[in-house]
Amino acid sequence: MLAVIISNASAGQGRPAEGAGEMEAACRRRGLDARAVLVRDGEDITRAASDAIEQGASLVVAAGGDGTVSAVASQVAGTGVTMGVIPMGTLNHFAKDLGIPLEAEGAIDVLVRGKVLDVDAGEVNGRLFINNSGLGLYPDIVREREAQQRRLGRGKWAALLHACLRAAQRYPVLSLHFEVDGKKLERRSAFVFIGNNEYTMTGFEIGERAGLADGKLSLYVTHRMGRFGLVWLALRALFGRLEQARDFDMLTATSVMVDTHKRSIRVATDGEVTLMQTPLHYRIRPAALRVMVPASLPGESPAV
Repeated sequence: MLAVIISNASAGQGRPAEGAGEMEAACRRRGLDARAVLVRDGEDITRAASDAIEQGASLVVAAGGDGTVSAVASQVAGTGVTMGVIPMGTLNHFAKDLGIPLEAEGAIDVLVRGKVLDVDAGEVNGRLFINNSGLGLYPDIVREREAQQRRLGRGKWAALLHACLRAAQRYPVLSLHFEVDGKKLERRSAFVFIGNNEYTMTGFEIGERAGLADGKLSLYVTHRMGRFGLVWLALRALFGRLEQARDFDMLTATSVMVDTHKRSIRVATDGEVTLMQTPLHYRIRPAALRVMVPASLPGESPAV
């Protein structure tokens, strides 16, 4: 079995070429024939994943953060090829929700000794996402944060704080028309969040998902509030600290259509911002991804 490791050198815990070589060697010590490919941006990632599939790889491994995983997943989904994950990002939501160890050695063990699990993916206007998509304040913050890091060389957290303050000045309230599994809704909101499966927004597992195979999207629409209240809400969303009853309405569905009075709108998908034509058509893609996960997931009894 050939495994191709797509290693993102610019991930949150970015490793240079020798880091990719170490992962390749660690796989081979475990009897897994592996080849590492070093990449630096989204186009490189999708090209490398597509090439790996064409070359007959049976396992394509995303070594990076959620953006890297999402880019690899966009090529792997629906092909029958299995995806692996070596978490190297800042937050690593996808890996955490699947119980994949956050240290490289443990994640590589999963590639060799784990099991295959079919999980869902979300999609908006043909673009796949593994975690979530956001409208309104959220893409504004992501876009401004990236600009601050790129132009001014600010650190990630300083750039995030500055981006939130800039977004507060713009206060992007949207008039929204929804069709949620055919049911029509009207809302005015500055923050819309659509998740691949349902997020836990209260309790001790805030911002996590109990599973990624329930075949549904989760839709969260904030209540109206002042501009600085919205910034605080966005910050808590980024760190997974929303509270459902106080902050927003929540619905689950297999498809969601979102329209506004604008012809196009910025949409965040797994932290990447894209300008998309409206209306936005969201759907769940059940069991679209085959992923290597630990042989015993959290809450399961170990196999005997």
